[in-house]
Amino acid sequence: MLTRLALSGLFAAIAGMAQADYTLTILHTNDFHARFEPISKYDSTCAEEDNAAGDCFGGSARLATAIAEVKAAAVNPVLFDGGDQFQGTLFYTYYKGQLAAEMMNRLGYDAMTVGNHEFDDGPEVLRGFMNAVEFPVLMSNADVSGEPLLADVMMKSTVIEREGEKLGLIGLTPQDTDELASPGPNIIFTPPADAVQAEVDKLEEQGVNKIIVLSHSGYRVDLEVAKATTGVDVIVGGHSNTFLSSDDASAAGPYPTMVGDTAVVQAYAYGKYLGELVVTFDDDGKVVEASGAPRLLDAGVAEDEAVKARITEAAQPLEEIRNKVVAEAETAIGGDRVNCRAGECEMGNLVADAMLDRVKGQGIDVAFTNGGGLRASIDAGPITMGEVLTVLPFQNTLSTFRVTGAVLKEALENGVSQFEEGAGRFPQVAGMSFAVDVTKPVGERISDVMVGGEPLDPEKLYGVASNNYIRNGGDGYAMFVDAQDAYDFGPDVADVTAEYLAENGPYTAYTDGRIKVGM
Repeated sequence: MLTRLALSGLFAAIAGMAQADYTLTILHTNDFHARFEPISKYDSTCAEEDNAAGDCFGGSARLATAIAEVKAAAVNPVLFDGGDQFQGTLFYTYYKGQLAAEMMNRLGYDAMTVGNHEFDDGPEVLRGFMNAVEFPVLMSNADVSGEPLLADVMMKSTVIEREGEKLGLIGLTPQDTDELASPGPNIIFTPPADAVQAEVDKLEEQGVNKIIVLSHSGYRVDLEVAKATTGVDVIVGGHSNTFLSSDDASAAGPYPTMVGDTAVVQAYAYGKYLGELVVTFDDDGKVVEASGAPRLLDAGVAEDEAVKARITEAAQPLEEIRNKVVAEAETAIGGDRVNCRAGECEMGNLVADAMLDRVKGQGIDVAFTNGGGLRASIDAGPITMGEVLTVLPFQNTLSTFRVTGAVLKEALENGVSQFEEGAGRFPQVAGMSFAVDVTKPVGERISDVMVGGEPLDPEKLYGVASNNYIRNGGDGYAMFVDAQDAYDFGPDVADVTAEYLAENGPYTAYTDGRIKVGM
């Protein structure tokens, strides 16, 4: 017979087993943007000789190796993506979402959320991608019931299992996706926190107590969602291309950033890092420990030979286009995301100057483009068409139209209205200058607007060159939709820029104070 002491010990052991902690290893990427090949330090195309010399980062082949290595040693690994697999290089232009689907299946992703760029070519291309992938694609804060291409396949949340434990997954996309991309008229986007909480409540009713949000809404919004909701354990982010680290002083915050018991992570962009978060839950699903770091995919990570061979094969149809040298740069042309969304930048000046130059004989006064449309820098030396297309991958066409000075001022105010969020609507201009004071309220930030050396006249009609995305209301520029004499069918802005570089080479990058930002 068991003594009372022995029984007590047995019951304690059983109770301890019932309360056993559960550990999950979350691997994650975000904002890959079709960077299947290695990238340079400028997040742009990296030549094979530079890759061989150890000067490149990322690429699907390195990503495949890193994922396989971590999975082999990790406890309960899962692999998630925070959105924006689409758009960014000729690979997307040529293959749309099919190569992304192939690679994500091959690398073993378990789920992803919809990024705004997944809608760049409308619901049809997204549906084709969803048909091809072997994992759920999620979006909670949108009503797709009116969009027949997505109504029967798009889920707000789902449940997967690892070692007998249920994991609730919820997708989140930018609420302003209708302004950022081309989802069409049939999808209604809704506030993020409300949508997440509704799905958390449903999952908890099903007995799921470990809940992960895959969010393509930006670091700031993720922190707000973490504060405004209950029951969310981890938010795997994207959209703002945020680098988080607990060891690097340049990081935007620690990895993970804890908001109460919620761990928020993000892993920069372009496949340069693989995020690795180890989370331990107690038996009630509460996070008791969360730690990890983004792993830099530099030359120290070997490239998977089979994946590299497949990407090389997929690149063959693109070679003739992208390897054509179109110009030369005397200096590097800075197109860094942070700079071009917060003030005058070299790439913004180049593209705006090129647009204005192209239509200089058509009575156009100013050029106006969005900083978010500039996706990379270009280093000094020969410039290939592939590099230009990496900077300007969206196939936007040159638009011309006329608006009053009052509308131009309204447009500038819109451009700086989300300055604190690093939003892509920040205006890069030519033919004009302005000052912005971001300490003032939204709608009252712009001053000292000059066009052609003269103060802006609110009543005067001005000719504007932009791209068809902005002219049709993208990035919040709804004030341009009803512009006079609108023509949206000019040449591709990438071609316009390449020709301008050729005519003005070797090109020397510059800024000249046309945009003054006060803080």
